[in-house]
Amino acid sequence: MTGTAQKVWFITGASRGFGLLTAQKALARGDLVAATARDPQTVIAALGEHPNLLALRLDVKLEAQAITAAQQAVARFGRIDVLVNNAGYGLLGAVEESSGDEVRAVYDTNVFGLLNVTRAVLPLMRRQGSGHVINISSIGGYSGYAGWGVYGSTKFAVEGLSEALAMELEPLNIRVTVVEPGFFRTDFLDTNSLVTTRDRLDAYAATVGKMRDFAADANHAQPGDPLKLADALLKLADSAEPPIRLQLGSDTVQRVRAKNQFVEKELTEWLDLALSTDHD
Repeated sequence: MTGTAQKVWFITGASRGFGLLTAQKALARGDLVAATARDPQTVIAALGEHPNLLALRLDVKLEAQAITAAQQAVARFGRIDVLVNNAGYGLLGAVEESSGDEVRAVYDTNVFGLLNVTRAVLPLMRRQGSGHVINISSIGGYSGYAGWGVYGSTKFAVEGLSEALAMELEPLNIRVTVVEPGFFRTDFLDTNSLVTTRDRLDAYAATVGKMRDFAADANHAQPGDPLKLADALLKLADSAEPPIRLQLGSDTVQRVRAKNQFVEKELTEWLDLALSTDHD
């Protein structure tokens, strides 16, 4: 469905942050929302009782829960028009500082959790012959930052999955967009959304150490307005021809342009060697 017709949303991580604000905006305009969280009571506490709201229990790491939640949403509302894969958290630390357990944990939520929910919802969208999958990535999923290597790699994975999904699902009338927010004034840099590595090595004080300081100073002082991001997601869902990538925030736009210029510069400098490896 496109335009302003009433939509059914399925939003993960809907008890706070982007997920909560998007659910609020969707409900306010008369849409139907299946809002999920590990504890559905946190959704109700945040959004209140609403006839168009279905609060569902979902730990995205549990595929069986994802399937059940998607089925419950369809049983209540009849369809799912927009899936917002929003659940996730950050890991701040150097790549070398990140333990195997810390890496696996963030991948379990940010990548495998997203896949669990997507696999649960896509059969329903294919059956109805329409839908829009919106995957929340990050500018860190397009351009790397010191201290965010592991977290960024989960978002790089989301970007690659989204590109392939867009190709696979376009003939089925299902659209896919990966959203790349910059720094927005949410609680992402708080301890309930951001994990820091247990290990800290003095060798990275000039790079990752500075990033830790920046994250502490930037918390709740980020340039992006999360309410405007939620408005942007509603406009995105209403688009008849949504983009595969949507950059949100002036900092994201600046970083994307800088990365594109850097890649083009390196490609040009190394073009002869790049082209030298084909068969004669």
